[in-house]
Amino acid sequence: MRRLSSYGDEAERERSARYETSGSWTTLTHEDRTFDVPFEHRLRFTRNLWERETNVLAALLEPDGRRPARAQFWIDEGVAETHPELKQRIFAMVERHAPSLELAGPVQIVPGGETIKNDVHILERVLKCMHAAQLDRRSYVVVVGGGAVLDAIGFAAAIAHRGLRLVRVPSTTLAQADSAVGVKNGINLFHKKNWLGAFDVPWAVIADETLLETLSDRDFRSGFSEAVKVALLKDARFFEQLVDDADEIAMRSPEAVRRAIRQSARWHRDHIVHGGDPFEREQARPLDFGHWSAHRLEAMTQFELRHGEAVAIGVAIDTWYSHLVHGLDEATAQATFDCLVRLGFTLDHPALDDRNALYEGLEEFRQHLGGELTLTMIAEAGKSVEIHQVDLDQMDRAIDQVCGTSRARRGAGAP
Repeated sequence: MRRLSSYGDEAERERSARYETSGSWTTLTHEDRTFDVPFEHRLRFTRNLWERETNVLAALLEPDGRRPARAQFWIDEGVAETHPELKQRIFAMVERHAPSLELAGPVQIVPGGETIKNDVHILERVLKCMHAAQLDRRSYVVVVGGGAVLDAIGFAAAIAHRGLRLVRVPSTTLAQADSAVGVKNGINLFHKKNWLGAFDVPWAVIADETLLETLSDRDFRSGFSEAVKVALLKDARFFEQLVDDADEIAMRSPEAVRRAIRQSARWHRDHIVHGGDPFEREQARPLDFGHWSAHRLEAMTQFELRHGEAVAIGVAIDTWYSHLVHGLDEATAQATFDCLVRLGFTLDHPALDDRNALYEGLEEFRQHLGGELTLTMIAEAGKSVEIHQVDLDQMDRAIDQVCGTSRARRGAGAP
């Protein structure tokens, strides 16, 4: 026999179910509450962050009333090499804002790129430095670098004391346009991208465009595949702007670059803030359009392919698949391909010929969130659609189209 009773008002429901077993009563009580946790996403765009007249960073590092703000600084070694003056500028900035700001230990230099994400022992060393500096939950970790360094140091900050205040200063177009404004941190494990990680909202993100000036052309172009991706997902007018600006971006025109990066960052930020699922509890990963193959290609090439390069290929493939299967007009699919090529991307790679290995990325993508496979495709520029099945014959056609066109253009002497 089962009896149900309800107690309390609608806002504070308590449900009690009673079950009779061997003449005795056992009470099972369900008490479910929904609550919201307020976060603030602080995003700043600037130039010359470390100059004397710039107060952007210091204004974000708040003293707690009893003591100065304590900040530990981490720098991507690639940034340290191209900006050898950065350490001294950090010291000078801290001195200018004393006694309200204090340096927590020496400035730390860490390997950049996937190297820092592929070695779990680096994470242990980072945590030891944080422990030695006696950081606590009101301390700040300021990290200057590319997306991989932001991911790895951000993960350490997320798990030390269950969360330190992380300030990201992205140094690449890829990080400024996308990853730095996100809430993901992590490292690679078991030869899988971002298998170990945590969601954590950064205290602040500061995009200093002067850091982009020393990037190689290869690293410089990498961020704009993510801009094309988010434009296809969110904003047809932004996509048209990128198509119009592609040549100028490739030539590193400051105005075109600034428009693309800032609009891309805003769309990524707004999806997190207003999209309703910032920590990806559901099965969809809408901002990962083109990424099921991109992540797999990175692993298959031992990360010889940069993330932005792999994303460019993945976006081209999934855009063409969207045309073949989900009604995207051919003109938009072709415009996407042309835009990516004009930005400087090569949209084929020998790894794409191993389809069995490539399609393992679909299962890895499903496993990452659990449940059924969920991918995002494009119905039209600015309008996405979620799918749960992939027609591999049509996906083969899409890959063949992208690779064949890319190879034919190169054979004809086109970019």
